[in-house]
Amino acid sequence: MEKSTQPEAVSSVLKVFNILSALSDRKEIGVSELSQNLMMSKATTYRFLQTMKTLGYVEQEGEADKYALTLKLFELGSKALDHVDLIDLAHTEMTKICHIINETAHLGAIDEKSIIYLHKIDSSYHLRMHSRVGRRNPLYSTAIGKVLMSHMTEDEVRELLADVEFKKHTERTHETVEQLIEELQLVREQHYGEDNQEQEPGLRCIAVPIFDRFGAAIAAISVSFPTIRFDEDKKQEYIALLHTAGRNVSEHLGYHSYPV
Repeated sequence: MEKSTQPEAVSSVLKVFNILSALSDRKEIGVSELSQNLMMSKATTYRFLQTMKTLGYVEQEGEADKYALTLKLFELGSKALDHVDLIDLAHTEMTKICHIINETAHLGAIDEKSIIYLHKIDSSYHLRMHSRVGRRNPLYSTAIGKVLMSHMTEDEVRELLADVEFKKHTERTHETVEQLIEELQLVREQHYGEDNQEQEPGLRCIAVPIFDRFGAAIAAISVSFPTIRFDEDKKQEYIALLHTAGRNVSEHLGYHSYPV
């Protein structure tokens, strides 16, 4: 029953999820019973359980033959639900901004060593930022990346970007982590991040953070402008709109100490 025409890696993933599903139906279960239920050998079942135990998804009572799920899957599921709520909340605020200034708004977060766009509302102009939900961009050359990294320590930033190549997208792009860290101090003080043609020529972007109930900067809202439509005299107005949006979303997530 264990033979499969699928690649070994895919077969292993299926086994893991079958084990998780079986464990979810019982408070605890022994290796022998679990292996019989899943029609897997006892040795294979034991090997998978030990790996899952090491990763923190399964716990074992002492040296007993009984295994049970931990709360780690609950933790992962809760994070996913947080993002669903976040997108709904951010959509309302992003719509307000776009209605006023008619420029493209993004919701983004850090994922591994880049930013990922979670939501987007387009400008009605033909000339606008070409992006899509799910697209990734570098941390060091984007307003969203900068404003989120500004809530990390210098050591955390260095560790995050240790293996990242600083590619020169434009003549304005940072070339080293030292240059970036110097700018992050300013971002901390002003509570917003900027991309002034650092990721793409002719494009400016401003971003502000969103905080969860614990005060962690979990995402950011940004507005992108073609430079020909960016009005420097209205820059503070743009920032104020973004801060209002960031504050409103943060408060709905349970954070009531927005910095501005």
